[in-house]
Amino acid sequence: MPAHERITGPTFAEMLDPSRIDPNIRERALSAGKTDPLDPINLFNITWKNQDNQIYHEILPPALTGVDTPIAVLYGADFPTGSHKVGATYSVLVEKFLTGQVDPARDTVVWPSTGNYGIGGAWVGCRMNFDSVVILPEEMSQERFDIVTGYGARLSLTPGCESNVKEIYDKCHELRAADPEKVRIMNQFEEFANYRFHYYVTGNTIIELAGILEKKGIGRGKVSAFISAVGSGGTIAAGDRLKQAWPGDHKIIGLEPVQCPTLYWNGYGGHDIQGIGDKHVTWIHNVNNMDAVMCIDDMESKMGLQLLTEAPGWKVMSEKYGMDENHIKRLSEIFGISGVCNVLGAIKTARFYDMGPDDLIVTICTDAMDRYHSVMDQLTQSHGPMDETEAEVRLVSIFHKQKLDWISEGTRHSRRQWHNLKYFTWVEQQGKSIDELNAQMDPAFWEAEQARVEEIDKLILASRE
Repeated sequence: MPAHERITGPTFAEMLDPSRIDPNIRERALSAGKTDPLDPINLFNITWKNQDNQIYHEILPPALTGVDTPIAVLYGADFPTGSHKVGATYSVLVEKFLTGQVDPARDTVVWPSTGNYGIGGAWVGCRMNFDSVVILPEEMSQERFDIVTGYGARLSLTPGCESNVKEIYDKCHELRAADPEKVRIMNQFEEFANYRFHYYVTGNTIIELAGILEKKGIGRGKVSAFISAVGSGGTIAAGDRLKQAWPGDHKIIGLEPVQCPTLYWNGYGGHDIQGIGDKHVTWIHNVNNMDAVMCIDDMESKMGLQLLTEAPGWKVMSEKYGMDENHIKRLSEIFGISGVCNVLGAIKTARFYDMGPDDLIVTICTDAMDRYHSVMDQLTQSHGPMDETEAEVRLVSIFHKQKLDWISEGTRHSRRQWHNLKYFTWVEQQGKSIDELNAQMDPAFWEAEQARVEEIDKLILASRE
């Protein structure tokens, strides 16, 4: 492509419904997705829907979950980069580009991340012709590092693991101070374009899915609860849209690692559910809408992933528990560690709130096994190979008997506490004002951010002219 060519992709409306995309562009994008995944035309494959406009989702078998409440998972494995985080990175960059805040002819864009957002930033940034740098903690999986560099971005590693976000922020300050005229930080934890992608695209996709499933006899056309590990506070924003669709009849449940329970009780610590639990409350997380925080053990999440992705687990699930072999194979292709964490949170939610077969719970599989082989190898080295006996123990103890501990329901007091925790990162460290912080207590603040979807879509359409 010509140097510094200006490149954009789909509107929010087109990401929600790719049938709105020009058919010639859509056909080219679908073809490139199979033959040339680095072609910028793949930006038009950022959507929760496949070539037949069907939503990427699976209904989990009760033999796996141990509950009779249907649990639907939307999965990101078929997005460009293999994770839905690419939608957030595109939304952040295209918004800043179209409003004149970044220019590929001038700027280096920096993607602070603990995993999939950085991978998405590497892919989107380089496809939109930006010099891109991804900041990642040095203890993340080797697969993540390889994918980032393979997409054409540069890596900047920081000390620590998933929950060492302060060190990531310090690196952002260092890079910006070294070249303030050129370096632009694409901070997922504070950029509301991340929130908007999930509020509008993910949220409305889930609403559509509820109607589709009702016609198949699953649920009653609504979602009783949306479960999301907190992470950047982006994915959980889909719940804000769902609460508007079903006011007073929908719960948003946020998940954290037991090893780093920041919202649960101001806790801290390292953990290995890559993509969540970053030891602070993000700027874009609407904590006032959250009905509960639940904590999930990182070791259970990793052991659960091994159960779903290795032969002894498959044999136990099919031969002893009657699960369809083809379905087991499909599930093994869409789960990563945080996806297992989300499902364990969904099981916890169904049991804690006494949900039944007429309810519907929706959660997310952010990425897939392709970036966790090294983690599974380490697990085998530390705990030994998983045989069939161990696989059945994991199925029963981790899934069927998921404990109802580490649950904190949202009250007026706890929601204010969650909100107040933002002060220490965003006012003391990141330069936000008290007035900006207090503004987030007003629902109108969030409604104004949601309304900007239409504005950004108009800018994208105008750029095509």
